Amino acid sequence: MQGMSRVMTYDSRSPQLLSQVVAAGGLAVIPTDTVYGIVCDPCNDAAIDRLFQAKHRPRTKSIQVLLDGVQAMDRLDLSLPAPLDRLSDALLPGPFSPIALVGSSCPLRTPRREPEGPTQAVRVPDSSICRALLQVTGPLAASSANRSGNPSVETVQQAESELGDSVDLYLDGGPTPGSVASTVVEADKNDPDGIQVLRQGVIGETRVRAILSGQTSRGEGQ
Repeated sequence: MQGMSRVMTYDSRSPQLLSQVVAAGGLAVIPTDTVYGIVCDPCNDAAIDRLFQAKHRPRTKSIQVLLDGVQAMDRLDLSLPAPLDRLSDALLPGPFSPIALVGSSCPLRTPRREPEGPTQAVRVPDSSICRALLQVTGPLAASSANRSGNPSVETVQQAESELGDSVDLYLDGGPTPGSVASTVVEADKNDPDGIQVLRQGVIGETRVRAILSGQTSRGEGQ
C-alpha cells in the first residue's frame, strides 16, 4: 500500500488501524519511550525494503524489532547470551536494545547475518502507547523515523517532514521524552564485562557496566 499519508492522533482505535496497515505491508510512524520510530511487518521482505528506502538507509545497517514483552522472544526463537540476560532483567522494559541470537525457526526477515550466526537487536519499550500497539500488531521491525544520517525526531510533525508520503500512517502520541535513542549492547567475550556498547543512548555505558558489577540496579540514575 502506498499513497497519501494519514496523520491521526492516537486513540483507542489506533492499535487496530496500525495492525491493518502493517498486515497490508504498509509503513507507519509511532511514538516510543525514546524517539518516534518507523515500523513495519518484520516478516514481510517487501515492507522491510520500503522501510529502508523511506529512510534512505543502507541495507548494510541493521534494524530493531519491537516487542510487547521479553517473553515474546521465545515465540520468535530469539535468545540473549550472558550477560545480556542480566542487563535485560535490570533495564527492560526501557531504552535498552540487546543483540539477541537467532535460532533456526525464527520467522523474522530482519536479522543481521554475522560470521558466527544471525543476530537481532530487540526492544521492549517502556511506553503504554507503544505496548498497547504491540499487543495488537505483534512484533514490529523498527528504526528511528528520520532519514539516515539526520537527527532522531521527537514529534510526529518532525517525522512527517523527514519521511513524507513514503509512510502510510503517522500516529501522533505527543512529544517523546527526548531526542536520544536507545542504548545498543552486544555480548563480547573479549571484554572484561562481557559486553560491547555499539551505541550509547539514553542509558550511559557507565550505568550499564555498573549493573554488571553489582553497583547499581533498576531505578538508579542514568
